[in-house]
Amino acid sequence: MLHLDEEQVRVLLSYEELIPAMEQALVRFSAGKIQQPVRSLLMVPEHDGIFGMMPAVDGDVIGIKLVLVYEKNAELGLPTHQAVIQLFSAKTGEPLVSIEGRLITEMRTAAVSAVATKLLSNPDARVLAVLGTGVQARAHIRALRLVRKFDEIRVWGRTPEQAQRVADELGVRAVPDLESAVCGADVVVSVAHVNDPLVRGEWLGPETYVNAVATVGPARRELDDAVMDAAVVVESREAAMRESRDILESGATVYAELGELLAGSVALPSGRRVYKALGIGAEDVAAARLVLEKARR
Repeated sequence: MLHLDEEQVRVLLSYEELIPAMEQALVRFSAGKIQQPVRSLLMVPEHDGIFGMMPAVDGDVIGIKLVLVYEKNAELGLPTHQAVIQLFSAKTGEPLVSIEGRLITEMRTAAVSAVATKLLSNPDARVLAVLGTGVQARAHIRALRLVRKFDEIRVWGRTPEQAQRVADELGVRAVPDLESAVCGADVVVSVAHVNDPLVRGEWLGPETYVNAVATVGPARRELDDAVMDAAVVVESREAAMRESRDILESGATVYAELGELLAGSVALPSGRRVYKALGIGAEDVAAARLVLEKARR
């Protein structure tokens, strides 16, 4: 069985290939061609950790991502998310590859946001606001630049020094005030660690597009009810109705899955649009398959 570590994944995986791979996986998922349950979670309360299991069957491949979330790792200089993805042959059950999954998780999350942004934001969107200064802030700036020609990219963080560090690294502009960062933006990306709403509807224009990526689970929110008064798009309806407090508490209706919109089985919505990201195993398995195929070549 092959094993690939993170540095090998870094060499093999690019957004240029990953973004279309995510598009195809989302279409297959919404068409019922990928089988997967909603992720299972096991809490590790003595260490404030979460252990998640995300299996999926996609054609000739069975896969599972084992992901661990330890938010306090940030204080230790360690990644808050750790993961391993294992692929098996669906025909024989033989193990094919074990892949370190932290970078795949980082990149596929941003790649799916890029898919959603390309689909749901105005084609002439010019101002991007990124709320957060961690791994996903950097990943989203890199990925979204491939699908829209932004004239201005703003980054906001609770710690101005960290926001400036991201700005200097990626050639964007640090904005110290949250409201100023959001107001006038065509696309807003929420990737800051929060428990309560960070983005407020009063700051958004009638056609502002929002990628809400920061929160998963019934205990945390990132958008207020006014933001959620929009056409809400998700990866999986089943997952959204179990894992998104933003949807459950606001009473918002899920307009469509991304895969339905990509396939054209549901028409694109008008007005303000929100993509509420949760992440599904189908994406991880598709990304891992892409890595395996490239490694074999």
